[in-house]
Amino acid sequence: MQARALFLSFMVVTLSLSGCFGEVEQTTVVELEEQQNPRVFVTDKDGLSVNMVPINMSFQFSDVGETGKEPSIGITSSGCIFFIAMEKVMRSCDGGLTWEETQDPVQCSPTTSDPYGWVDPITDRVFGVQMIGLETSWICWSDDDGETWLGNPHDSGTTPINDHIKLATGPWTGQGPYGAMGTITGSTVYETAVYYCYNKLVGIFCFTSFDGGATFEAGGQIVGLATTNGGLHGAISTAPDGTVYVTPRVATPTVIVSKDNGFSWFERFMGEDVTTPNPRKNSEVSTDTASNAYHVWTGADEGIYMSRSTDSGETWEQESIRISPAGVISSVFPQTDAGDPGRLAVTYLGSENAEMLNQSDIDGNPWNGNAHYAPNNVTYHLYITYSLNALDDEPIFHTYRVTDDPVQVGSICLNSGDCRDIGGSNRNLLDFNDLHIDREGRVYVAFADGCTGDCATNENATAADSRDGRGSVYYLASGPSLIEEFGLMTPLID
Repeated sequence: MQARALFLSFMVVTLSLSGCFGEVEQTTVVELEEQQNPRVFVTDKDGLSVNMVPINMSFQFSDVGETGKEPSIGITSSGCIFFIAMEKVMRSCDGGLTWEETQDPVQCSPTTSDPYGWVDPITDRVFGVQMIGLETSWICWSDDDGETWLGNPHDSGTTPINDHIKLATGPWTGQGPYGAMGTITGSTVYETAVYYCYNKLVGIFCFTSFDGGATFEAGGQIVGLATTNGGLHGAISTAPDGTVYVTPRVATPTVIVSKDNGFSWFERFMGEDVTTPNPRKNSEVSTDTASNAYHVWTGADEGIYMSRSTDSGETWEQESIRISPAGVISSVFPQTDAGDPGRLAVTYLGSENAEMLNQSDIDGNPWNGNAHYAPNNVTYHLYITYSLNALDDEPIFHTYRVTDDPVQVGSICLNSGDCRDIGGSNRNLLDFNDLHIDREGRVYVAFADGCTGDCATNENATAADSRDGRGSVYYLASGPSLIEEFGLMTPLID
């Protein structure tokens, strides 16, 4: 990937550092460079432009230096960034200047086909989750910024498939038999509840750990699930009041909610005015410091939409709000996090190639904006959208297209069983990206870059040139924190 919008031009310096894996090559960024004309949108709840000055923000880019398909990102209170994808846990403790592999190959399984990572925002415990075959996964964790690790296998039983693994943590609620355990003074129950979900052919299974993720004895198939497409689901989200959210892959935007630490679950619907036809993967819920919830997904018109709940998931508004600008006519992989009430960030891959609508897609049919069928010369970029009043009746969204060159040229596979082989499979980005904030409200985005090297510099690049999956990060260099008390963020790197 070449120099990025508002960000970095860099050169590579090879360093030898001693770590868990001995000699490690790292990438050092030595110069910052700002783009002269960033692509910025200010829009209303219909995605239409409004006459308002955009929020002044800049974002910094970091090349992780490893394959980054299906990345997870988290930040500890010390400022260390953890990027977890494929078979490696990568760590940067200097604002993305350098990265090193930090996972222990003995305590954490060295092979995986479906990784996931999480940093507990309360305890700083770092989790790396890896799938071993179709029946077992391995969960490892570190309490010292990745210096040392412990780990245990988790057997999903005899019914395949243990897939789409996800993990998160959240407060004990004091409700139900699980929550009550977390209130026992002096007990061995871990400070936060740890949740682990995966899908099988028969649906979604979720479990709760009382010992910080070492074992998961409580849980099973969750109630109220829709088993469309095997029950594939997005990330687990938790709120400060302990409410837990899981988003299934179904035709109508839906969330599955627990208020008693996973002992029981109920299902809620929202935003039925913009339905989400299959195949769709990995919609997501974020929650703010007051436990308001925001569900984001890709709608039938290929825009990014949101529904809000101000009663901890009990009810959701039925008139959904468009987050992405109307000019972004195709979008995938929406991820979100929130800070204080109404302060929200969303990232996604999107295309502005409106001239390609109704042109022949890769199956020879008129293209309607679905990324799965995008023509070979459609380009996708990374967008980051902010709102500082997302709970208002008339919220405003400030969107930056942060990439100069495309993240993907051509189609993006949205259904793992039906991908296209156009100069290489279009599933090179796999299923999701990630966005999280640190404890000061600074936003971090992890994504896989499919268009690197010659693809990034060639204006005539084709889908066949865009088959990489390079691990990449953007984070807020300057601009408003999503946690109001921290005001304006300043660059981490001079």
